[in-house]
Amino acid sequence: MDIARRFKENPILKPSDIKPSIDGMYIECLLNPGVFRFDGDIWMLCRVAERTRQEKGSIKVPVFNAEGEIEILAFREDDPRLDASDPRVISYDGRNYLTTLSHLRLVRSSDGRVFREALSYPPVTGEGALETFGIEDCRVTLISGIYHLTYTMVSEIAVGVGYMVTTDWKEFTRKGMIFPPHNKDCAIFNSKINGKYHALHRPSSPELGGNYIWIAESPDLLHWGNHRCVAVTRPNMWDSARVGAGAAPIATPEGWLEIYHGADSNNRYCLGAILLDGNDPSKVIARSHDPIMEPAMEYEKKGFFGNVIFTNGHIVDGDIITIYYGASDEVICGAEMSVNEILKSLLN
Repeated sequence: MDIARRFKENPILKPSDIKPSIDGMYIECLLNPGVFRFDGDIWMLCRVAERTRQEKGSIKVPVFNAEGEIEILAFREDDPRLDASDPRVISYDGRNYLTTLSHLRLVRSSDGRVFREALSYPPVTGEGALETFGIEDCRVTLISGIYHLTYTMVSEIAVGVGYMVTTDWKEFTRKGMIFPPHNKDCAIFNSKINGKYHALHRPSSPELGGNYIWIAESPDLLHWGNHRCVAVTRPNMWDSARVGAGAAPIATPEGWLEIYHGADSNNRYCLGAILLDGNDPSKVIARSHDPIMEPAMEYEKKGFFGNVIFTNGHIVDGDIITIYYGASDEVICGAEMSVNEILKSLLN
């Protein structure tokens, strides 16, 4: 049951709307923005995936070097040490490299529909050995005037959850990796529960277990423990292959409402909802049987990677949730949902 009211303006951002970082690069995709209010506007922190323009006879890949600057590596196509059979990841002499490099770019809007690039605010790029392949899919949570950013750190050796904070979106304090590999899809609750901070996260276990949603608690947003699983995949359903948290859970009289993504064995991504207990969010009260939003429009079904709806950012105004989402791993779109309508679908 798709209950989303999509923007008639969709898609609201396309790769051609954003300038590449440097000459010789082009933007392949815009994906999965974090969303927040700041300076009277609605802002998105978009994931921008860039690719290097190729030349005949070689394959070029971008990485962030130790100074946080983009460096282009080039490999000859006829080099026997090169394996370029996968268009997303190449291997050279036993080392892997992504063919695209992701960073985060700020855009802003006065009406939540028409966004423009905030050129006076710097892009957020990878820094250090654990972000050489970029940073991805940022969630933004505002707590006591401080914006808390959780995002995916990507490098040759690890995929984990990074954490940084800001108050002005020009200066950032990086706190390092708070959930070790392999982990992503981390969303921090916007208030303490029983004196502790809480976060949803998604560790991955390729042998025992799977790609499930977990919850953890912390005294200081840096040290996390008491990990518990709150949602697993469900065989023969729309979320049978993997599940992961969206943006920060929403406080309602019935409990914490979390919009999450689920994918099936065909990598078709839909959105559902989970209702968590208000005093103990490790307890699940209800969960969507059917998706509340699924790929239906042409821009959601066809693109860089089709049949994908993925959100990790929203704005809440009373009963209305405005979600901003990546469609087909290529463009950014918007839609509105009713909190009460989602809760009714869960509790019934």
